[in-house]
Formats: sequence, C-alpha cells, structure tokens
Amino acid sequence: MKIAITLLGFLRKHRRTATSIIYASIAATSYSIAFLLRFALLRDGTARFLWSLLLLVVIRVGFALVTRLGIGSWRYVGIRDLFRLTLAITAGSILFFAITWWVPGAPHVPRFIIVLEWLLTGNLTATVWITYRYIFERQTHREQRSEEIKRVLVVGAGMAGQMLVREMARVPTGYTPVGFVDDDSMKWGTLIHGIEVIGSVDDLAKIAEEREVEQIFIAIPSAEPAQLRRIIELCENLDIGFKLLPGIREVIDGDARLNQLREVRLEDLLGRNPIKLELPELSADVEGQTVLITGAAGSIGSELARQVALHAPAKLILVDQAETPLYYIDLELGKNHPDLDVEACLIDVTDRTRLDEVFTLHKPSRVFHAAAYKHVPMMEGHPRAAVHNNVLGTWLVAKAAGEHGAKRFILVSTDKAVRPANVMGATKRIAELVTLYLQDSYPKTAFGAVRFGNVLGSSGSVIPLFKSQIEAGEPLTVTHVEITRFFMTIPEAVQLILQASLLPKIKGGIAMLEMGEPVPILELAKNLLRLSGKSARLGRDIYITGLRPGEKLHEELAAPDEKAIPTGIEKVNLLDTSVARLPEPIANAIEEERIEEVMAYLRAEIMVVDLEVEVALDAEKPIAQMAGSD
Repeated sequence: MKIAITLLGFLRKHRRTATSIIYASIAATSYSIAFLLRFALLRDGTARFLWSLLLLVVIRVGFALVTRLGIGSWRYVGIRDLFRLTLAITAGSILFFAITWWVPGAPHVPRFIIVLEWLLTGNLTATVWITYRYIFERQTHREQRSEEIKRVLVVGAGMAGQMLVREMARVPTGYTPVGFVDDDSMKWGTLIHGIEVIGSVDDLAKIAEEREVEQIFIAIPSAEPAQLRRIIELCENLDIGFKLLPGIREVIDGDARLNQLREVRLEDLLGRNPIKLELPELSADVEGQTVLITGAAGSIGSELARQVALHAPAKLILVDQAETPLYYIDLELGKNHPDLDVEACLIDVTDRTRLDEVFTLHKPSRVFHAAAYKHVPMMEGHPRAAVHNNVLGTWLVAKAAGEHGAKRFILVSTDKAVRPANVMGATKRIAELVTLYLQDSYPKTAFGAVRFGNVLGSSGSVIPLFKSQIEAGEPLTVTHVEITRFFMTIPEAVQLILQASLLPKIKGGIAMLEMGEPVPILELAKNLLRLSGKSARLGRDIYITGLRPGEKLHEELAAPDEKAIPTGIEKVNLLDTSVARLPEPIANAIEEERIEEVMAYLRAEIMVVDLEVEVALDAEKPIAQMAGSD
C-alpha cells in the first residue's frame, strides 16, 4: 500500500506525462494480447504488429488528450466518465480500422484483433481508474483518521440518500455512513454503495442504538410535512443530532451535497405544502412599466421589490421611511440588477407634498402599498399613530395613484382586518374600505386589496421573538394554550400579491388565499424548542401569559358576510365586497386629517368587541414583550 501511495503521488504531480504513458501502456498491452491470440505468438505477424502497434498507441494517446481523460478526474470517476471513455475508445478504434484497411501502404490488421483490443483497452482503462480512485479514497480517509468521524444513519434510501453516501465515501467529510432506513420493504437488506438498508423509519431508535449512530441525515427532499413531522418526532426522542436535505431540485440535477444539509426549519413542519403560484403573465404586465412599492424596506415590500425586479420593469421606485433597511435593499437590487433603474425615496407615506412630487416625477403605472404599522400590542398603546399611518397613509398613496393615472393600486392587508378586535386590525379594515371607496372616484385605476395571514420570519413576528428567547436561555411566552394563527412564507405572500394584481376582477375587490388549517401557537413553540434540542414542558420551558389587549384567539380570512368567489386560480379567491362601504363623512375626515373622528368611527363601527378581549383605545400604555401572533 505504501508503494501504491508513493506512485499515486508521482502520478498526481506529473499528470499529463503520466496519463500519456498509462494510456500508451494500456493500448500496447491490449493490442499485444489480441495479436498474440490471433497469430499464436507472432507466428507470422511481427512486422505488421510493430507498425500497427505504433499507429494504435499514437491514436489512443491522441484521443485521450483530446477528450481530456486526464488523471485529475480519476478520483471522481463515475458512469458519465465511463461513457466518455467508451466514446473515445470507440472513435479511436474506428479511425484505426479505417487507416489499416483503406489507407494504401498501411499494415493490414484483422477485424478480430481490432474488436478484441477495443474490449481489452476499455476494461483495462476502467480498472486503472477504479483502482486509482480506491487508493485515493483510502489515502484521504487515512489522513483524516486522527480527526473525529461521526457515524451517520441516513433516512431515505432513494436518489438523495445514495448521493450523500457516495459523497461520504468519496471524500473526507467527517462522517461515515453505517446504514439506511426506508419505509419501502423492497429495499430492506439491499446494499447501496456497500451500505445496507437495515429497516423502516419506525425502527429508527433500535437501529440507532445497535449501530451506535451519532448523527441522522434526513434525505427525503420530497417528504410531505406530515411525513417529515413523524420522522422528526422519532429523532427527537433519541438525543441524536439530525439534519435535513432540502428541496428536490438539487436531487434532480444530481447536485445533492453534504453542505446542503441544514437544520430542520419550522416552515418544514407546517400543516400544508407551500403554495406556488405560476406567474407567466407578470413579465408581460411589468416589463417596461414603472412600479412603485411603499414599505419597500420591510419584509413583504423588499421581497416584492426582488420579485418585480426579475421581470424587467422600466423603473422601480422604493418608498420607505426607514433609512438603513431602505439603503440595503437599494444596494442589493443595484448589485443583482445593474441595468435596472432603481430609485430609493426616503419618504413617510403620510407626507402629501413628497408623495405628490414622487408621483408627478415618475408617474408609476403599478403601485403596491405595503407600508403599515403592524404590531398588535404596540398599536393598542398608540392608536392615533396607527390611524395616522395605516389609514391616512393608505388614503394618500391610493389617491395619488388615482390622480396621476396609475393603472393599478394594490393594498397589502391582513386577516386581522376581519371582524377586528384590535387597533391594528381595525385600521387595516378601514384601509381596505378606503381602497374600495376610491375606486368610484378614479375608475381608470384598478384598486384592490390582498388579504393573508401571518408571515413566517417577518421582523417582529412570533418566530424571531421565540428564537431570541431561546438564544437568551429564556422560556417561551405564549398568550393562550388555544391560540391559533394562519401562517405563510414571505415568498408565498408576495406571489399572492403579484397574482392578485393581475386578476381582471381585482378592480374594486379583495383577494384572499385559502391557507389551510390554522397553526396552534403552542405547538409552534414546542416544535421550535425541540428543533433547538431543548425540552418543551409547559410551565417550565413555555409560559402562558394570558391574552394581550386586542388579541383574538382565532383569526379569520373572511367575515360571515363576505362570500368567497373562485378566480380560476387554485386557492385564490375574490371576496364579495358589495356590503362594504366607507361612509362619506369618514372619507372627508380622512382627507382633512381629522384623526379623532376616524378614531371614533373605528371605535364605534369597525372594532368587534370580543368577550375574550379587553380593547384599550384611550390610553398610551407600555407594551410587554410577549408573543401570541404579531
């Protein structure tokens, strides 16, 4: 083995020369064997053999160099390399046959010898490749023996699992596979890259103990959330670390790698698959247009900007009052889309003068209004600020869109606007009514709203708060054992907004996404603790703090008097808003910034008094840092 390793080092140092010598030797050996078999120890073909041997060696070495069958790739040799080798050898044999049979003066070689040499050269070359790879892997793994190597059990014996095991066997990774588990009983007892499929996922605990497993890799990229939750629950009881290989695309492309393994995320365990909406019409709608996005530095607004930027608008106007995040999204878009005209405007949406200047200068044809105060407990303590920003801001941006001839205005709304029991939800409900009201005043502009539930990972939402509590070693705070919320990812929310903006019937309407079953916040907290390797005991790791002012146990996506109308797009509905009207006096109060009148209307007509909730409107109160929804 020492001699082999020394030889391996020499070959790697002088690759091109070594490659030529090796291929020449293989060709000479194969041809000699074929010639001897045919002519019985060179009985009558010595001269023919020597001249034709020289010709063959030149052809074989030449094709090896042209097709780059270099020694540098032998350590990674696979089926594709063997296919390339076959093509190179076959092409060389065809050329050799053509010269020896049809070129005058060339030595004539029988077809039997040419075919036999082709077979021998192919097999000998493949043998050399495999031997080289074996020695290389033995050497590299031997060099790593001094380091800690973890024993890994792979869940899933499909394409993704075999790719991971192949990589662990090929290069030093710090892991060594000791077995597969898979629910397909037909695979039990079989070997994949020399590793046995031991049993089913239900046998995980027993197998992990028997094989002294130190790490579990979940290699089922196409797993449904329910299937994944089952596997996670089994892993949680083992006190063994586990990681997930995400996404089926990497597996289809043949690129699944160990560095793509990651910790299981909360969104992996949601009770439904992420919704993906096809947007083939968006490019045609946005291309060459000027698009304005308010709240462009926020979670939804910034993702809107990213997705719109992909479809080649003529200009993208980013409006926000938060200087630093606005600067960063402007920087990001400038880097990723250097040819796109991006204008960052540091503006408060309640500033009439600056809004008018921006609309007059840029004349956007598409307006997405994502700017809003959204935190429920904060708005309970600052109702006037909530009305001023969420209601007046919507009025001013929507009115500017109508006055300056925008083709569409889309309001980003929330499920908290449905029968609202808190200030934030009530202001968003009035914002919806403002959007519908202005449709009559500016009929050439299509005004619409998009309503959806909580967004996973948005700033200030429950999951980042939970994560910060975990990092600080604090118990998680949940407001009620029965509280539930609808959840969706940020890309899902933005896809919905963009899809809704293209609906012909969005004009004067509200779009809503069917989001499946609501998620219990208590279960959300327990899952997050478990994924962090912590226990999730109620009263010790999780505290129930009681509902906050304005907080509802359960949110709704539509009110009882709002009929859902299918749009032809799966899971996207329009709501019948014929009964929704903003009184003229309130519209006048908003226009004239008589905030007290709007607050009185909000208090008397919009907010629903929930027996579970005490709504505080009159006093500015400090806000406790507790989690329930947003």
